[in-house]
Amino acid sequence: MSDNLTQQQVNQAAWAACDTFRGAVDPAQYKDYILTMLFVKYISDLWNDHVETYRKQFGGDDARIRRRLERERFMLPEGTSFYDLYEARNEANIGELINIALEKIEDQNRSKLEGVFRNIDFNSEANLGRPKDRNRRLKNMLEDFAKPALDLRPSRVTEDIIGECYIYLISRFASDAGKKAGEFYTPAAVSRLLAKLAAPKPGNTICDPACGSGSLLIRAAEEVGSDNFALYGQEVNGATWALARMNMFLHSKDAARIEWCDTLNSPTLIEGDHLMRFDVVVANPPFSLDKWGAENAASDQYNRFWRGIPPKSKGDYGFLTHMIEIAKRQSGRVAVIVPHGVLFRGGAEGTIRKALIEENLLDAVVGLPSNLFTTTGIPVAILIFDRSREQGGLNEARKDVLFIDASKDFSPGKTQNVMEDAHVTRVLDTYAQRTEITRYSHRADVAEIAENDFNLNIPRYVDTFEAEGEIDVTALQRDINRIELELAEVQAKMASYLRELGVDA
Repeated sequence: MSDNLTQQQVNQAAWAACDTFRGAVDPAQYKDYILTMLFVKYISDLWNDHVETYRKQFGGDDARIRRRLERERFMLPEGTSFYDLYEARNEANIGELINIALEKIEDQNRSKLEGVFRNIDFNSEANLGRPKDRNRRLKNMLEDFAKPALDLRPSRVTEDIIGECYIYLISRFASDAGKKAGEFYTPAAVSRLLAKLAAPKPGNTICDPACGSGSLLIRAAEEVGSDNFALYGQEVNGATWALARMNMFLHSKDAARIEWCDTLNSPTLIEGDHLMRFDVVVANPPFSLDKWGAENAASDQYNRFWRGIPPKSKGDYGFLTHMIEIAKRQSGRVAVIVPHGVLFRGGAEGTIRKALIEENLLDAVVGLPSNLFTTTGIPVAILIFDRSREQGGLNEARKDVLFIDASKDFSPGKTQNVMEDAHVTRVLDTYAQRTEITRYSHRADVAEIAENDFNLNIPRYVDTFEAEGEIDVTALQRDINRIELELAEVQAKMASYLRELGVDA
């Protein structure tokens, strides 16, 4: 019998560890504790595995073993492993001991983990309760992670399983947290579709300026087909930024540069006096963000909003504009998830939308089903912008916009709809071939879009109306006559029963 653990076993064991917190701590908060402990357990098992390997190789030569360990991806300081914490699980200050261990791990691995644990406090009374309750919860959590099903040594669990377990937990937390989850998770099928539409290639730089927990960036990296890429991200929420950093580490993407900053007001992915530019830009930014920084947009030092300043109560075009400006000129690609209002709202948004279309940057509009997200039940769309359509770019001759209506392509779930592989493949094939399919897709040139006043609402371009078949009046009348006869019989029987009961009909 194999000693290796399956993805399902690891996922189930990690999810069961959450039972300690359910009902007592908000899912949006306890996710940080569970995911951090999963991270500590993994690096502890990985470290112990390396120590054991080098001990067999070098015997009792501790100095040589230490030198070899210093070449590893990370350093685990003495006294900070999961097993040290497990042994101390009955201590009255266990929360403080965990915090101290995290601080030491961070100090020893600043290039990879600096700041990652600064927003997590295992000694928090506000989040974890009074000392007695807090200590009990932390003890139970440590005991759950010590179970054989979470023995995460490389000899038992592949790195892919650890990374996928992390993403699995994030998805489950998103489901539990509901509307609070939008800041850190994009459904897996939507992430895959967006990443495939962005089509990153070997050698590409890939950026997500609203990266959340980093899962979309990881999916985009998987599309490259090799390790020849560079990942960049920006995230405004400190706790979510920390999740992204750990997520990258668990997926062996330590070199990813993930910045903690406000993308629209103080971006930090810069070179000299200008924004860095990337081959591929992907994002699922917050929908219609209020108070996004419109008051500062006119004086933006990077001149991102030269097409117009989005309304202060809706930051959608703020993110769109930023993404287009950081895409490489004449070659960069942008794939972004947006609410449908972005397609047709007027005012400043209409002005910006018109400019982008007239610049020949918009490549496709893909309408998705409703209820795909934990955060909202509304249907959303994917916009694809392609700067190779600019003058001098490879696709400058392309002048049409492809509209795809995939709103009916889903399988209903208990709480959310799901796009299956077949639904995703249909979108990808249609986009790749730019084919026109009745009631599904249409290519519209700028003149047609201008006739619609630059409104991109998909039904204006893809006719999804299905005419009803001709009505057989004779057959319909026969059905009516039959129903009337059956009704008369039922009424007669009812009257008979009422008379037997002595009740006047």
